[in-house]
Amino acid sequence: ATLAKMKEISVLSFICSCLYPETHKNIMGHFEDMDIKPINKRASGQAFEVILKPTSPVSDAAHCVTTPPKRDVSLEDIQKKLEAAEDRRRSQEAQVLRALAEKRDHERDVLLKAMEENSNFSRMAEEKLQVKMEQNEENRQAYLSAMMERLQEREKHAQEVRRNKELREEVTA
Repeated sequence: ATLAKMKEISVLSFICSCLYPETHKNIMGHFEDMDIKPINKRASGQAFEVILKPTSPVSDAAHCVTTPPKRDVSLEDIQKKLEAAEDRRRSQEAQVLRALAEKRDHERDVLLKAMEENSNFSRMAEEKLQVKMEQNEENRQAYLSAMMERLQEREKHAQEVRRNKELREEVTA
């Protein structure tokens, strides 16, 4: 206990000497079981002489720490505290429910947005596929028309060649 008090005093002394150099002298000697006297003041700090007094039964009784008397707590005070605790609990519960509702709303919004994006993607893919199929059908029809036209031209050419051959045979015969 004495060592702790000496540490307290040295810290207190240091703080006081830095902040209030003139009031520092008044603090010395206020402790019941020790006397403190400044020896001399130096540029590097201050020196003190600590003189411990012998303990006496009277001084021990003075150091007994007594607990402050408990004040009587009335039933009304207890009821008020219980009601305040219940209000805090309800408030906290409502806050948790609000947070959960906000989280649920956010999740629903995210889900709706994802569904909408998926729907848009599906619709766009279907439209692209439809356009591609139409182009393929047009290309196929164009290809078949071109083939039929060439076939008809060949048939015409073949008929012409046959007719020319028949005419030549008639002329030579």
